[in-house]
Amino acid sequence: MSALEELSRELPALARRAIALYLESGHWLEARRAGAPAAGVFVTLRNADGSLRGCIGSIAPAEPDVFAETARSAVLAATRDPRFPPLRPEELASLSIEVSVLAPDEPVEGLGDLDPKRYGVIVRDRLGRRGLLLPDIEGVDDPSTQVAIARQKAGISANEPVLLSRFRVTKALEHPRS
Repeated sequence: MSALEELSRELPALARRAIALYLESGHWLEARRAGAPAAGVFVTLRNADGSLRGCIGSIAPAEPDVFAETARSAVLAATRDPRFPPLRPEELASLSIEVSVLAPDEPVEGLGDLDPKRYGVIVRDRLGRRGLLLPDIEGVDDPSTQVAIARQKAGISANEPVLLSRFRVTKALEHPRS
């Protein structure tokens, strides 16, 4: 197991603590750890039935390390995902929390270099718009579907030229508390 995989196992519980503190007090959890790497992180919240409840993150880190990045993204996923109302404190115990730590992205030539089960994808256009789709998303089984969804998220039409890049993630999951 790599050092990042070892560290990432702690991140879902940290995300839960950060959300709980914010919902209870409005305070942000101080979660820095000396020597921990910096990386982009996405935090995904799911209801007990598996449906999405929130997902927010960043391609590039905005915080000094993955612990602080996870705490920040967790609170934002719980309170600022525009697709959902802010999480209520009583909902937290029933949620599963998945943290995806992103490896640096690498440019690819075309769809043949993508595998939606192994790699996430980033699409960028010349105007600076970009869309990201994490790997291994249910119902996304081929690269063209993966790229189409990432384009849609970025507001980039199907006929506009884009640059493609792919990335791997290290995932850690914490199931709901009973």
